[in-house]
Amino acid sequence: MSEQFTLTWSITEKDEGVLVREFLKKHHISKTALTDIKFNGGDILVNGGHVTVRYSLKQGDMLSVLFPPEIPSEGLTGENIPLEIVYEDDYILVINKPPFLSSIPSREHPTGSMSHALLYYYEQQGIASTIHLVNRLDRDTSGLLIVAKYRYVHYLFSKEQQRHTIQRTYRAIVHGTLAFDKGTVDAPIGRKSESIIEREVREDGQHAVTHYKVLQRSEDFTYVALKLETGRTHQIRVHMSYLGHPLLGDELYGGKRDKIERQALHSHELHFYHPILQKEFFFTAEVPGDMKKIIE
Repeated sequence: MSEQFTLTWSITEKDEGVLVREFLKKHHISKTALTDIKFNGGDILVNGGHVTVRYSLKQGDMLSVLFPPEIPSEGLTGENIPLEIVYEDDYILVINKPPFLSSIPSREHPTGSMSHALLYYYEQQGIASTIHLVNRLDRDTSGLLIVAKYRYVHYLFSKEQQRHTIQRTYRAIVHGTLAFDKGTVDAPIGRKSESIIEREVREDGQHAVTHYKVLQRSEDFTYVALKLETGRTHQIRVHMSYLGHPLLGDELYGGKRDKIERQALHSHELHFYHPILQKEFFFTAEVPGDMKKIIE
């Protein structure tokens, strides 16, 4: 049996006399969410009893919001695909995604995605929800990403993204030898006119900034750490190719596949503020074997 997602607050003196509606608005629960709670199987309780949003809160009250169960998209079914869960609490998962696993189903890969794996996991754990990825990684990119277990949690994390409190550092191996030990690429990125997939640096593109730092050089490649200031599609791949140093294995942007079967890109570090637990988290995931082999 799936448990309903519930949030509970203990009301303090400062919220004495505040209406439930106003209190929940302060906690980013919108009118739309309240309508959903009212008509789709949710509830608002004070000290275990049902109340309306017009109830005036008293110090010592226990206010609970029961969110309606979330229904997965039609056609999305759970698949028993192992997941490397780095961290989990009642609200989120942090996952170390292997390469060659799509984050979401696509036309080319309609099954076998991380979303299918997560849905299976939710079914096993009795989590009544659907898939909410806070950040996505390309199919061939490995490493850390955040999954919100519920729509409301996803909304809070998207606000954190707008505040730039979610920071990711990547590791990549690029062709050639980078001349400078560190640098910044500030170049707008847009879709290539003749392609629905490929992106390029173009004047009318979206603002995009990537910081890089050299970790190791060899005769024919450079191992780099990269930090994103913005999160454009294929940003690192486009920016490094723009510098004349495409990622190893990244055929779309000029890389060669003689040493690795995918773009040599890994989401290595993840640093974020958890808006419900109200604390900071920091995770790292080791570079996978195919990249490690080249570096070593």
